[in-house]
Order: sequence, then C-alpha cells, then structure tokens
Amino acid sequence: MAHTITLIPGDGIGPEVTAAAVRVVEATGVDVEWEPQEVVGHAAIEQGLEPLPGSVVDSIRKNGIALKGPITTPVGGGFKSVNVQLRQKLDLYANVRPCVSLPGVSPHFTDVNLVIFRENTEGLYSGIESFDERLQIADSTARVTRKGSERILRFCFDYAKKHGFKKVTLVHKANILKLSSGMFLQIGSEMAHEYPDIEFNDRIIDNMCMQLVLRPQEYECIVTTNLFGDILSDVGAGLVGGLGVVPGSNIGDDSAVFEAVHGSAPDIAGQGKANPTALIRSAEAMLRYINEFDAADAIHKGLYDVYDEATHLTGDLGGTASTEEFTDRLIERVRAHLTN
Repeated sequence: MAHTITLIPGDGIGPEVTAAAVRVVEATGVDVEWEPQEVVGHAAIEQGLEPLPGSVVDSIRKNGIALKGPITTPVGGGFKSVNVQLRQKLDLYANVRPCVSLPGVSPHFTDVNLVIFRENTEGLYSGIESFDERLQIADSTARVTRKGSERILRFCFDYAKKHGFKKVTLVHKANILKLSSGMFLQIGSEMAHEYPDIEFNDRIIDNMCMQLVLRPQEYECIVTTNLFGDILSDVGAGLVGGLGVVPGSNIGDDSAVFEAVHGSAPDIAGQGKANPTALIRSAEAMLRYINEFDAADAIHKGLYDVYDEATHLTGDLGGTASTEEFTDRLIERVRAHLTN
C-alpha cells in the first residue's frame, strides 16, 4: 500500500536529520510518496508569508500524517511557535513521548521504559494572555477543560492496555490548583475504574520530577497537562541520553505529526555532526501508526545494533561518525533484519 506523507524538513540541522530519516524509511521498502513543505518558520517570513502557511496545514489535513524536523522558535518575542500552532490547528491533542534506554548511552540508568502522555492543546499553552500597561502586570490563563482532560486520559489508558503496560500515573498540582488540576485528577481517578487490569496512581508534579531522577524504573505510563508534560518529557529524555535520541508523536483524531523534539541547533547546521536518532525513532513510530510493523521493527532492531556496536556513533555520543556515516551503518543493519 502506498502512503503519501507530508515532509517538513525544518531549519538548522532539520534538513540533515530529515534526509537521514527519509533514507532509512525508504531502505525498508515501504512505498512512500513524500510531499515536501519547506517554507515554514523563518523561511516563510522571508517570503512574506505567515510562519505556518495554510498550505502546510492543508497538506497534513489531506494526507493525515507528517514527518517534521526541528523548526526554530524565537525566544521572548517574534512569531508564535510553529509546533504549538500545528498542534492547535490540527487538534493534535496527544503528545506521546517514549523514553526508552538505548545500549551504552546513559551511565545512570540502563532499564528505563516509560511513556509520557502530554495534553497538547490546552493549559498554559492555550495562548490566553493579557498585559496591563499601567500596572505592568502580565496574566496567563491555564485553561483545562473536561473534554480535553477526558480525551488525553482515555488515550493514555487505551495505549497502556493495547501495549501491555500495567501502570498509569497521573501527574498534577491539585493541592494548589484545586480547580484545574483538581478536575484533571478527578476525571482520571473516575476513568481508572474502567481499566481494572491497570494499576492507577497519582503524583504531584514536583514530587514526580524527583521520583523520575531517583527511580524511573518504577513508572510506565505518565499522563499530565500541557506544561507539566513539557517539563517531564525533557526530564524523561535526560534519563535515556537527551533530546537527541527520543522520538515525539502528536496525534489527533484525524491527523498525526511525528517530529524530532530537539532544537534546530543552527551552530552545527551543515557540518554533518547532527545525530538523526530522534527523528529516525519518530519515523519508526510513524510506520507503526500506518501499520507498517515489519519496517518499524527492522528500524528498531537496527538502531539497537548500531548503538550496541558503538562504532558508528555521532560526536554527541562520544563517537566520530558523521550524520551520513551513522545513517549508512543503520541502513545496513535495517536491511539485514528485513532479510532475516
């Protein structure tokens, strides 16, 4: 079956890691027709367009799926994050971030296997802000709705059930944010009764951060609101080697965008130093989403081979391989698994 997939290379190291991911996907033999969308973010503004042109959103809506490299977001000013805009315009309410150990990467933990589920469209990222010029007071509203809470919680419980996880931990701040976090906790506690085979518990956000850096092996599926999920996702990534090795999925009822969650790293762009692992693992998740399980399994096994060998790792992992050399070796291992 042929798949038409929107391809957003991004900027900085985005085009390099995207090219690597495309090569790996094509090496599996899956029939993919890529629909490139290169004018996004700064590139769009330079052409007098919005940072997220409507043509990009239309492409994803039409195809139902996209693979996206990193896009630079200005800090403290400039345009609104393209990532946030995509999630809101396409209603990609479930951000799914698996944090799984790779061989030889983290000196602290070798057996982490957890998935963080972040509500992706509400909370403090709703964009509801105001500024009182006279008093110099800025207000940001963290909007939490019953509908938004129910669907991310349902997504997490269903995912846990489908993938054989036995624990779901809901993270909140209901001791202080009694209405917003309190509602989220209440809905999760009630929904847990529908999943008697899954152990349910909850943690306050600050305690959860401490728990993750002390004993991450005790957790499997973690579900939370937008800002808390953003923070915990990076903590989880740090447990397994950093943002350069973890995948990211943004999933809604009609569309899904699979992306590298790290930054655009313009300081090393074009030098062949970028580690493409994060986007390649996102491409693996994308293949599972479109039911190309054999191809996804081959990429998964091939990556573990490359990391276990430790002869073709990029500089961020202590190796000397270029982006292309890493990708070449991975493709060799992927093809070997497909023929076995």
